Amino acid sequence: MRFFLQRAAFYLFTLWAAITINFFLPRMMKGDPITAYLARNQGKVSPEAVESLKILFGLEQDRSLWDQYVQYWALLLQGDLGRSLSKGLVPVTEVIADALPWTLGLVGIATIISFFVGTVVGTYIGWRRGSKAEGVIPAATFLSTVPYFWLGLIMIAVFSTTLGWFPASHAYDKTLQPGWDWEFIGSVIYHGTLPALTIVITSLGGWILGMRNMMITVLDEDYVTVAQAKGLPPRQVVTQYAARNAVLPQLSSFALALGFIVGGTLILEMIFSYPGLGLRLFEATLAKDYPLMQGIFLVITLSVLVANIIADIAYAAMDPRTRQEEAQ
Repeated sequence: MRFFLQRAAFYLFTLWAAITINFFLPRMMKGDPITAYLARNQGKVSPEAVESLKILFGLEQDRSLWDQYVQYWALLLQGDLGRSLSKGLVPVTEVIADALPWTLGLVGIATIISFFVGTVVGTYIGWRRGSKAEGVIPAATFLSTVPYFWLGLIMIAVFSTTLGWFPASHAYDKTLQPGWDWEFIGSVIYHGTLPALTIVITSLGGWILGMRNMMITVLDEDYVTVAQAKGLPPRQVVTQYAARNAVLPQLSSFALALGFIVGGTLILEMIFSYPGLGLRLFEATLAKDYPLMQGIFLVITLSVLVANIIADIAYAAMDPRTRQEEAQ
C-alpha cells in the first residue's frame, strides 16, 4: 500500500506540473490565436466579432495571465477543453476524438507488433549467442538509426511511386464512406500498410538489441544455471527463468513507447497525409490555436502517465523487489 501511495503522489504532482507547463508553453510563443486568425481572414471579421473572440479565448487586455490560468483549470475540471479557432470554433474534444483513433490504430498496432517481434527475436538471439542468428544484429541496428520520416519517403518512392503497390497518402479511399464494413476496413489497412511498416522497421532494432543484451546478462545468473542443472527443458528455462526477468527493463521502454504513441508521429503523419493527432498538432501550432494545442498536449501527457502507471504495476507484480525497495 505504501508503494502505491508513493507512486500516486508522484504521478499527481507530475500531472499538475505537466498541465501547468501545458498552459504556459503556448503563450510563450510569439503572437496569439486571434492575431493569426485575423491574418488568415483579412477584412472578413468585424471589430465586434474580434472582441467576442477575445472574450471567448480569455485574451482580453485587462485579464492577467494568472486569471487565464485559473479559468483554464476551472474549465479543465469541467471537462471543457475550449474551442478550436483553426477548425471553425469546433470543440477541441471533437477534434481530438476524430483524430485520436487514427493515431492509436496506426502507431499503436505498429508499436505492439514491433515490441513483440523484437522481444521474441531478441530472446532467441540471446539464448543462441554466438550462433549465426546474431547476424541479424548489424542489420537491425542500422535500421534503428534511420530516421523514420526518411524511411517513409523511401517507402513511398519505392512501393508507391515506382511499384504502385500501395497508396502514398490518406487513411482510406476518399470515394468510400467511413463505416464498419469490410470494404472500408480493407481500405484503411491498405492505406496504413506503408506508414505502419515504416514504424515497425525503424523501431524493431531497438527491441531486438535491448532484449538480446538483457538475455545475455540474465543467462549468467545463478538461478538460470541451477535451472539448467536440474535438467529442465530449454524452453522452460528460457520462458520461465531467463526471458521473464530479462523482459522487465523492456516493459518500462514499452510503456514510454505506448505513451508517446499519441504525439510521436507528427512528421510521419505529415508525409503520408494521415489524419492523426500529430498532423492536428502541427496545424494547431501553425495557427497558434492555444486550446487545440493544449488539448493535444494534455492527451499526450495523460497517455504517458497512464502508460507509466501500468508499467509500474506490471513491474511490481512481476518483481516483488521493486515494491520492497520503494516502500523502504
